[in-house]
Amino acid sequence: MKRYLIVLLLSFQGLWAQVHFEAKVSKNTLGLNERLRIDFVMNIDGDNFDEPSFEGFRVIAGPSQQVSQSWINGKSSFEKIYSYYLMPERKGSLLIKQATIEYNGQVYKTSPVRVTVTNAVEQPKDPNDISVSVDDNLYLVADISKTNPYVNEPITVVYKLYFSYNIGIKNFRELSKPKYNDFWSQNIEIRQLVPEEGMFKGEKFRYVVLKKTVLYPQKSGKLSIEPLSMDIDVELPTNRRNMFGQMLIKEDSKRVSAGARTIAVKALPEAGKPEDFTGAVGSFDFRVTPSKTVLKSGESLDLVVSVAGKGNLKLFTLPKPVVPNALEMYDPVHNEQVNTPLSGMAGKISDSYTIIPQYKGEYPIKPMQFSYFDLNSGRYKTISSQEIIVKVLDGPTAVASATPNSGVAKNKVVANEQFQYIKLETHLEPIHPKDFFGSKLFYSLLLIPFGLLPIIVLAKKKKEAIDGDVVGNRIKRNNRLAKKYLSEAKKQINNKEPFYVALEKAMHNFLKAKLHIETSEMSKENIKEILLSKKANPESVNEFIALTENCEIARYAPSSSATIHNDYEKAVMIISDLEKQLS
Repeated sequence: MKRYLIVLLLSFQGLWAQVHFEAKVSKNTLGLNERLRIDFVMNIDGDNFDEPSFEGFRVIAGPSQQVSQSWINGKSSFEKIYSYYLMPERKGSLLIKQATIEYNGQVYKTSPVRVTVTNAVEQPKDPNDISVSVDDNLYLVADISKTNPYVNEPITVVYKLYFSYNIGIKNFRELSKPKYNDFWSQNIEIRQLVPEEGMFKGEKFRYVVLKKTVLYPQKSGKLSIEPLSMDIDVELPTNRRNMFGQMLIKEDSKRVSAGARTIAVKALPEAGKPEDFTGAVGSFDFRVTPSKTVLKSGESLDLVVSVAGKGNLKLFTLPKPVVPNALEMYDPVHNEQVNTPLSGMAGKISDSYTIIPQYKGEYPIKPMQFSYFDLNSGRYKTISSQEIIVKVLDGPTAVASATPNSGVAKNKVVANEQFQYIKLETHLEPIHPKDFFGSKLFYSLLLIPFGLLPIIVLAKKKKEAIDGDVVGNRIKRNNRLAKKYLSEAKKQINNKEPFYVALEKAMHNFLKAKLHIETSEMSKENIKEILLSKKANPESVNEFIALTENCEIARYAPSSSATIHNDYEKAVMIISDLEKQLS
């Protein structure tokens, strides 16, 4: 009886045993360059272990599992541990969420663990370790061409990764991209990373150029360039050798940052600033060129206003010509032929105006002026065009007539009214009209309802077929929405943010109509794959995707009206090209 009582007590002890499941970290505060170990410890053999997401961390090792069981003085103990090694990806207070297990049909969870990540700290070296340290052999540097430019003067930022001959680079990952707030920026494409040799800190290093960017500061004062941060996987030689005498290599990772940089931007001088100055900075040539100056009736001329040279060509507006009332001038067509190498923008921009004369005579187009700030001399310069005389050989004659109460002369067309009294068409009606009953109109009105019945039946069937075509109706609706938002973008062309919102919606609805896809399927890779499978031109596809991505960025980036006009024209052209290719 005593033996059964002991067995019963042990059984109840097993039922009353408390389940412990907790998360333990190696430290609660660590530097950005330090590793964190976290152990999920349980005193029972739980099933279906589910790890947390580790948001804000990168898992560099794990999970590793350890199980131990022992008997001490007749008491058994059990422990299972899941271990991970983590590397923080950002500073701040990071939360490691709950992990879960299942045991006897119950779900158990750990408590969340909060870890504080500070700036990178200097790590002590092991005195017994004489292997190569990555700290003195790997550097990320941002070379800036000029730290005190004028507003709209180009500067370049080149990011270089220096590494010594003692280590090898295995892989690298970009953690945070540099942000250029209050700058106009243009990245220079690097097609291939080619290692080069150079001197750094008085020693010979190898280096690769990772990123090149041209910046134009948009306001004066101290502007900050946020740093580029990267994780670098390296191979380091050790003081240990294998059985064949070959040196052993160990793998390590290092987080490097180029550091934040401050640019002190000088304001353009107020002394001598022309009234018509619109922000052009650089070295330019200004021209106003008419396609012709002698016209016949019904002919038109193109007046091209252009600026060529080197400077912030995309960041200012061209002057607008002033023409007499007798010349009708239409809105310009903007054209840009601008390249942006590492030295800054260079090329030509132009506005082409179509002008149509209304009357016969000679009409002057006033001289135009273009002002810019010359970086070489540090002064403002103004270029003036010549007066242009437009001769119209024939057409109506404009004469000046003044009203008694105003001295303003107005153009009036003199018309020949000599034969105005002659009427070329007559409309005669009979004196005694025919009766309505029995007339052609009577029988027509009588038979028309019977003739309309088949048409009404066919129209009803057609409408039912159209209403039942869900896919077709969705395509038509998306087409209408694309046209609607494209029209809305044109109306909002002077309002940057509403313009880009409407333009992005127009392009998305065009894709929905042409590719028969929904919003949830509209990833960049999926769109590109579907368009190319439908034999669309790869260049048009890349331009479409680039413009779609640019719509989101352009809402918050500084841009000129010329850039907005150019984006609208580009969208119309790309949609037109894809419409032809996908039809």
